[in-house]
Amino acid sequence: MRKIWKNLFSALIIVIISGGVAAAVTAYVMKESGQNSVFTQGSTDEFGQPARMTAYTGVAAENTDFTFAAEKTIHAVVHIQVSASVMSSRQQYFDPFDFFFGHGDRQPQQQRRQRVGSGSGVIISTDGYIITNNHVIDGADSINVTLNDKRSFTGKLIGADPTTDIALIKIEADDLRPIIFGDSEQLKVGEWVLAVGNPFNLNSTVTAGIVSAKGRSIMTGEDTSNKIVSFIQTDAAVNPGNSGGALVNTKGELVGINTAIYSETGNFAGYSFAVPVSIAGKIVSDLKKYGNVQRAMLGVTIAEPELVKKEKDTKIKVLEGAYVSGFAERSSAREAGVEEGDVITAVNGKKIVSPNDLQEQIIKFQPGDKVKITVDRYGDAKTFTVELRNMQGTTEVMKGGDTAKLLGAAFKPLGDKSKREYGISYGIEVADVSSGKVRDCGIKKGFVIMIVNDEKVNTPEEFYSIVDKILKGNTNEKGLLIKGFYPNTNVTRHYAIDLVD
Repeated sequence: MRKIWKNLFSALIIVIISGGVAAAVTAYVMKESGQNSVFTQGSTDEFGQPARMTAYTGVAAENTDFTFAAEKTIHAVVHIQVSASVMSSRQQYFDPFDFFFGHGDRQPQQQRRQRVGSGSGVIISTDGYIITNNHVIDGADSINVTLNDKRSFTGKLIGADPTTDIALIKIEADDLRPIIFGDSEQLKVGEWVLAVGNPFNLNSTVTAGIVSAKGRSIMTGEDTSNKIVSFIQTDAAVNPGNSGGALVNTKGELVGINTAIYSETGNFAGYSFAVPVSIAGKIVSDLKKYGNVQRAMLGVTIAEPELVKKEKDTKIKVLEGAYVSGFAERSSAREAGVEEGDVITAVNGKKIVSPNDLQEQIIKFQPGDKVKITVDRYGDAKTFTVELRNMQGTTEVMKGGDTAKLLGAAFKPLGDKSKREYGISYGIEVADVSSGKVRDCGIKKGFVIMIVNDEKVNTPEEFYSIVDKILKGNTNEKGLLIKGFYPNTNVTRHYAIDLVD
């Protein structure tokens, strides 16, 4: 009997001691998280970690209330449905009599069919301006917008920018409930965010997650040489139909436009990506004010410092930033004093961790703006004031008139160096391509246009002049025949553009 009591007493002591150890561990953890506790221990443990408890001020993640943000934003997110006519081949029935009697070589007939798609959008003004993704409305013949209160409107495309995958549309409505812009640059990894949209045509759906990473580059399978790739990565569930919807913080402020997911199936697999509102907001502001995007350029070619150090330049002293590996022909950065081999570490005092960070910072500015660029030159910090330029190498505002908007492209004159390299004496380069006739005919960024309708062109103004004469003339011929080449090939290419629908 004594033995039994002895064993029971020993077990009781172990439980009490274990409880004491658990309390001490709990007290330590709570201390480290800034939480209140009645437990106190010694000043440090064997690892030198503080163990004394202080005020319990933390809030458990599971107790975070998302209802305020959801209620504040759900009425600002709309459902967008689009339709577009596409051509497809119709398979014909094979008739042996047709084959033997002269009709067997007929080509499959082309027929027009309707393609229907859907996505989301975010109301950003009381009078009906809505931001969405370019890929949601790209090629659409009609845009239908349904509000959270079930009212429907016809949407009008104001402008689009494939480079950032952002578009601006407008509905004729008043007294709408727009979302408030937040500051995406203040987002922190680990911060709660909500994704609001219409996945699988399920209207007004809200999901929650955290910011998993910032400045993330993702592979889309497309040419990304001129694309903005500085995304906010989250683990909030986003599925087809969420594109163009809102990413908001717990205050209900817009911090991003949900754009893409990482998936091997097409559905959510753990990560989603949003264009930061610092980029999206500037894009739609330009589209509304100018009709196109005023894209500011430093005139530098950049790379990851860490990769360059391993492969090329072992003298690099910093591994964070944007390594300057080359310059454009008319580079304002080079003229200001930046040199090849410099690592850009800050813009106006804002730390640059990667090339994506630099891209995200510069896009916020307009051509003509002056910025302070801090570089690390093999251990020495230097700061330069750089006046940003547009793609044509000037600081002028590039307004999107009717002709420019119709063509949907930006052009720049060729420099003397490029002309010598290509062995030509005239021509202009396609500096950027958005939604319009140029992209529709198949011309891509970098194409060199030499002849338009049998006329040599040496400046963008000459090209616009040719188009204006055709559009304003009395002739029935409303088309362009363009001759040129891509610099990486020796093949002359011909393109035809129909200037009327």
